[in-house]
Amino acid sequence: MSPLVGAELIQTPVQLYRYLLRCCRLLPTPAVQQHYRHAIRQSYNSHSDEDDPERIHMIIQRAIVDADWILDKVRCGITFQVT
Repeated sequence: MSPLVGAELIQTPVQLYRYLLRCCRLLPTPAVQQHYRHAIRQSYNSHSDEDDPERIHMIIQRAIVDADWILDKVRCGITFQVT
């Protein structure tokens, strides 16, 4: 199950970036939201020169799974401590 509706429609890195930023809004505290926004931005910038379509697809799928895992943990009530 994807964290937000529309995950299956993501095909480009920009769509993934926007999707993950929307997922951040579901996180419980501003500190946690800021932490993950920063991580998303860094990851986007580090992979911005990727041009292999297969690798891009793999990155997109992995990012969606990771976002789903994090949001499931939030829904279960597990707290995060960002240092």
